[in-house]
Amino acid sequence: MAESSNSKTSWADDVEQEEEAAANMSKQQQQTPQPIAEDQSQQKHDNLVENEHDVNVTLADLQADPNSPLYSIKEFTDLGLKEELLKGLALMRFSRPSKIQERALPLILNNDTNLIGQSQSGTGKTAAFVLSMLTKIDITKNVPQALCLAPSRELARQILAVVDNMGSFLGVKTQFAVPLAVERGKIIEAQIVVGTPGTVLDCIKRRVLPVKDLKMLCLDEADNMLDQQGLGDQCFRVKSFLPKTNVQVLLFSATFPQKVLEYAEKFAPGANKLTLKQEELTVEGIKQFYMDCANDDEKYDAILKLYELMTIGQSVIFVRKRENANELHRRMTEDGHAVSSLHGAFDGNQRDKIIDDFRFGRSKVLITTNVIARGIDIASVSLVVNYDLPTLPDGRTPDFETYLHRIGRTGRFGRVGASFSFVQDQLSWQQMDAIQRHFNCQMTRIDIKSDAARKQIKAIMKSSKPSEQFMGVGSGN
Repeated sequence: MAESSNSKTSWADDVEQEEEAAANMSKQQQQTPQPIAEDQSQQKHDNLVENEHDVNVTLADLQADPNSPLYSIKEFTDLGLKEELLKGLALMRFSRPSKIQERALPLILNNDTNLIGQSQSGTGKTAAFVLSMLTKIDITKNVPQALCLAPSRELARQILAVVDNMGSFLGVKTQFAVPLAVERGKIIEAQIVVGTPGTVLDCIKRRVLPVKDLKMLCLDEADNMLDQQGLGDQCFRVKSFLPKTNVQVLLFSATFPQKVLEYAEKFAPGANKLTLKQEELTVEGIKQFYMDCANDDEKYDAILKLYELMTIGQSVIFVRKRENANELHRRMTEDGHAVSSLHGAFDGNQRDKIIDDFRFGRSKVLITTNVIARGIDIASVSLVVNYDLPTLPDGRTPDFETYLHRIGRTGRFGRVGASFSFVQDQLSWQQMDAIQRHFNCQMTRIDIKSDAARKQIKAIMKSSKPSEQFMGVGSGN
């Protein structure tokens, strides 16, 4: 049990003293940290080029010769793209390819070999596969030719916006394939379809989504898609309906744990692989703090004290379950704080409105479950709060990948961001300690009641605000 708030030391202090030796020993046995979550940038694409991370390339075919000029490109014009696509790139403020695009685009566009791409947040993965889809389709044929699957409605909608923006001069036809978005009984004729696995599978089975002309299948957040029991089964079933030959499979994510990589290699056999060098997978740029609370009531008081700071930019509060989101939203609203909440129980139109209000600054603080932990990019998010630390389905084991994806909603493209994690009992303390040891990082304990601490956080919030923001949805990734 946690000590009461009147005690001289917190429960966490006691645990730190008792487990110091064990923690020091554990830190010598760290696992390699994973990269920050992937999503769409709203910043000028030049920022991507400043990223100094390099990409490892594992070639599965002999055609991609590292000495060939097609192995890597330095300008989009090196790809021989249509003028309409170059105009689309210019519209989205893409000037030069990022590291992952330099390597991925020639490998994708100059042969039909499958590809598994893993690279840190903000390095341009979404733009790479969207440009690949737009390049490979035949705009004169009104049949589905490229299919992209995403784990959530919000991410699928964001990807579709990138396709529409980048392909705006091409005249591409697109279809959003999520619940209630596909007209009943009408055959889909769009060249590019973006949706969630369940709806796409249903459309294929009902024969409203013809697949015989498909050339490309792409999975975004592929590790999450293949690792989740329901989504993974649906993805494999979708693939089973596609032509057995001539369909190029692209898998992209910021994290690919080894166990999931084995599934990925089965899903995309013989794939070329692009991975960020392991020693460069860090959480630098995100200031990580924790707040030690004696109990749930003190935890709620802490979030109220944080509210003033959360509204300097925009903030996301992550909770474990939709019931927690509803309750926290109710209490904060009753206490006079303007917050919004989002989770899977809302219908599609509600979810779209909530995320749009947050994306365009009409709401400043969003309480949510993991529904937007991956892929969603709001350029002005400066603070992420782990009101509940992320866990695996057992509710006890810390979920390292989800933690990394959650805090990756801030600190975008070299800007400074901050994350706060709340601990209130022995279990949450052990979970936080495991996260620190896993990523070889140290969260700083902070007392939100301290004036010095508040000034420090306020400085971080102000420094993280983007100097230039492109308000188009998912302008570059």
